[in-house]
Amino acid sequence: MYLLFSPSEAKSALSPFSSPYSLSFPQLNPVRKEVLLRYEALLSQGSPEVLAKLFGLKEFEEIALLRSQNPFSSPTQKALFRYTGVGYTHLNPSALPPEAITFLENHLIIFSNLFGPLLGGDTLPLYKVKQGETLQGLATQTLYKTHATPLLDKLLGGHLVVDLRAGFYEKFYIPSVPYIRPLFYKKGKVVSHWAKAWRGLLARELALWQPQTEDAFNAMAIEGLKIEEIQCKGMQKNYLFSIMD
Repeated sequence: MYLLFSPSEAKSALSPFSSPYSLSFPQLNPVRKEVLLRYEALLSQGSPEVLAKLFGLKEFEEIALLRSQNPFSSPTQKALFRYTGVGYTHLNPSALPPEAITFLENHLIIFSNLFGPLLGGDTLPLYKVKQGETLQGLATQTLYKTHATPLLDKLLGGHLVVDLRAGFYEKFYIPSVPYIRPLFYKKGKVVSHWAKAWRGLLARELALWQPQTEDAFNAMAIEGLKIEEIQCKGMQKNYLFSIMD
């Protein structure tokens, strides 16, 4: 089983590893180098106004900290612990047993706005690119989608795939293999504000249960969620989960 997951704009500033970044999918490294060179140039040459827009920040101290982080050589942290947004707070990897953490390090595919697809155990420097921002006109999602799609389709073929990403990250990759997309409803209405939290909670349960088939996925007993309907749309199966009071 593989889980597709979004990054988060909130990130931990802790960097326990002194080595440069280390990423899976080395076939993407030439593309990553192009992206990182543009990002590095913006850090060194961009005006405060340009960087504030790129980072989606206003505070000078936060901008200065991010500007000081060289994407090629700054200390790193595992992606699973670098990201600290709502989804990751509810995933809560620090409180998981070792076997669940190992699973997430090797089977959680995160779609970074800067680094492209990576695994939970990959190590990243502190960085920030606001969702949807370009690097000197370069839309990273378009570039990565072109190069990553055949790579990911080959990897995911024959496995249970659960897509827990926000809709924006479909711009990086849409599977050409069968996959499950959970959607969350409460009292018949789509949950938007709390969707990140439920994606994180479901990812946590999947890391604990580790189902390998759709039947095993269906058999999971998840507190607070109930499967109400399954809708088939080509390769995509929408699982409509009702949030129980």
